[in-house]
Amino acid sequence: MDFDFTEDQASLRDAVARWVDKGFSFERRHALAQAGGHTREVYRELAELGLTGLVVADEHGGMGMGTVEAMVVMEELGRGLVNAPYLHGALVAPALLAAASAELQARWLPKVASGEALVVLAHQERGARWRHDQVNTRAVEHGFEWRLDGVKGVVPAGDEADAFIVPAHTPHGIRLFLVEKAAAQVRGYPTQDGARAAELTLAGSPGQLITADGLVALERGLDVGIAAVCAEAVGLMDRLTALTVDYMNTRKQFGVTLSTFQALRHRIADVKMELELARSMSFYATLKLGEPAAQRRRALSQAKVQIGQSARFVGQQCVQLHGGIGVTDEYVGSHYFKRLTMVEMQFGDTLHHLGEVTERMQDHAGVFA
Repeated sequence: MDFDFTEDQASLRDAVARWVDKGFSFERRHALAQAGGHTREVYRELAELGLTGLVVADEHGGMGMGTVEAMVVMEELGRGLVNAPYLHGALVAPALLAAASAELQARWLPKVASGEALVVLAHQERGARWRHDQVNTRAVEHGFEWRLDGVKGVVPAGDEADAFIVPAHTPHGIRLFLVEKAAAQVRGYPTQDGARAAELTLAGSPGQLITADGLVALERGLDVGIAAVCAEAVGLMDRLTALTVDYMNTRKQFGVTLSTFQALRHRIADVKMELELARSMSFYATLKLGEPAAQRRRALSQAKVQIGQSARFVGQQCVQLHGGIGVTDEYVGSHYFKRLTMVEMQFGDTLHHLGEVTERMQDHAGVFA
């Protein structure tokens, strides 16, 4: 199988990398985090590059690219530690809105593609423990409109978004609705990785029906998110490993650089092995997005398990190899470690997805694909 990127994909990677080098330094990221994590301006800059329309279809003003291009972009954004709700607004939201009516798509997808509108998924609820089929939010039909009641938590960039995609229970099962920000109560707060999240309260809030087959569409959108966060994690680990190697080649102990100690060289070799395992599983996750639901869901959980294990190992080892400076707020390495810790929790932690893989094992015990 050929894993080489096409010329267009390589050019896309280079364009994102150039923007990161020129427009998103660690100093800028640190300042944004200290100011509360508001990053809508960063999202607008990504929109100016055309990236918010990456996977939106041509007829809605997007670039009509695919999952591999999304992986390429996410890996570079991870490598640059870019703090913006790109994953949620430009990748997950279009995947969910693709299930909407032509009228609703025509209203929102051009705005998503241009970056004018930020639409994010609000699906997490207290006590659900990442079980997306456990939904307490209710939707009731009143005449020609739906009204929603419930509370959603940890909504990414919730207080900066313009609208939310909300799963809710109806008498006919789980459906997806689009709720505009003005119709909800939003309480925002900063997160540990320097971004923002919010609690969303719906009290008779009007919602537009996206699809009656809500669970199927939600699972597809969550799998797109998992593949994207896997790619971001690879970029994060790649850059953190490079930072650690540079540190070991310059920091001296007992008159010699750290890289001359064999035990430390063995540890960084283990780090690089975990990085490559994560990279291969990121490729696997992206390529499996086109499979039928059962195979896709298992593959994405398998990838998330490996990414979670690798992120924890690489983050902890690199911090330890740095010593005390590795956890200081002024040093960039500590921020990569924080983001990797958050990545493990996004869309379900390692233990959750290990359970998902176990439930989906067939009579061959999951050994053969």
